[in-house]
Amino acid sequence: MDDDEYDDLLSSVTPHESGGGITTYRNTVSIACPACDSPFDDLVVCRDEYNSLELSVTLDLCATTHDGDILLFTHKP
Repeated sequence: MDDDEYDDLLSSVTPHESGGGITTYRNTVSIACPACDSPFDDLVVCRDEYNSLELSVTLDLCATTHDGDILLFTHKP
């Protein structure tokens, strides 16, 4: 994902939580996932080299990278 796409994406989603090297954003306007073109629910940006995600629900995930960060797009089945 290039810088312009990343900036456009972050300007369109709503910040939700941040901590432990992970920032989550809510997709409140039904933006299409860049990997599968379906609207995603949340964007999870992992900034640290190692991150642990504790998921309380089953999710489908799409992924990409930007500038060394891993971007996970969640989809509730």
